[in-house]
Amino acid sequence: MKAVVLGAAGGIGQPLSLLLKANPAVTELALYDIVNSPGVAVDLSHIATPAKVEGFLPPDDGLKKALTGANVVVIPAGIPRKPGVTRDDLFKINAGIVRDLATGIATTAPKAFVLVISNPVNSTVPIVAEVFKKHGVFDPKRIFGVTTLDVVRASTFVSEVLGDRSLSLSVSVPVVGGHSGVTIVPLLSQSSHPLPASLDAAAVDVLINRIQFGGDEVVKAKDGAGSATLSMAYAGAEFAGKVIRAVNGEKGIVTPTFVNLASDKTGGDALRKEIGKDLDYFSAPVELGVDGVSKIHGLGKITPAEKALVDAALPELSANIEKGVAFVEVPKL
Repeated sequence: MKAVVLGAAGGIGQPLSLLLKANPAVTELALYDIVNSPGVAVDLSHIATPAKVEGFLPPDDGLKKALTGANVVVIPAGIPRKPGVTRDDLFKINAGIVRDLATGIATTAPKAFVLVISNPVNSTVPIVAEVFKKHGVFDPKRIFGVTTLDVVRASTFVSEVLGDRSLSLSVSVPVVGGHSGVTIVPLLSQSSHPLPASLDAAAVDVLINRIQFGGDEVVKAKDGAGSATLSMAYAGAEFAGKVIRAVNGEKGIVTPTFVNLASDKTGGDALRKEIGKDLDYFSAPVELGVDGVSKIHGLGKITPAEKALVDAALPELSANIEKGVAFVEVPKL
């Protein structure tokens, strides 16, 4: 099982690479970045786990060498958020980075499972898909937007509301929609551990807002030194681990992820009817299999308040998706 991290020397890339090296299911780990990746690779190579680690830089076909034989490719590359910088501000820089990396994957490892962390995910996942389409290798079942940090935050914050952090490992809350601000929709009514009956509507709204804008909390606390890198690395490694387990034949793994709804036509069409909008991408609970997306699950029974959150997410989500598609379609001068 060869895993590749593109953007491996950055704030997310280094801890993500460490966590992938710690995963005994990974037998090869290739690290690519524009600087420092060979040093990170040598450092990690001393850890007593099975993965053989190599680092690559752009010269001498480094990207192609890193991607050759890849099974799973994780992309945390790009610039981080800083105070006053929105996810949309990031688009101009990160979109170009993701497009170029996607071109490398499409030409060298078109059958790899691609896990996109680079923000804004609502736009960068469509960018990867459009690049793959241009190269005639698009398989919607193999491209994922990593929304796991929203799920991780929901588990953490709900366990805090319940007054028992030890529950955070077992609390499960489906988070659907997209991966920024109001497009993040936590379905708290479906939490594995119900919220306290004493929690009033205002407190629930505060909790929802914290899950939606948890990234801002970190950006503010880091005071200009970056965004959520360590928690994102943890979430990315969690999702990559699930994909690897599914590819290795484990059944019944269901987790929210931002996917192209063509990856499961039946489930995707049903989800479109549920949300009442003809979107090509949406984050929903997805069953993973040996070929990637096995089944897209619907939203299930949601409350009127949750339906309102979904409705509020749709316009921004639609605009984000269109922006990503247009970035690849428009000829670059």
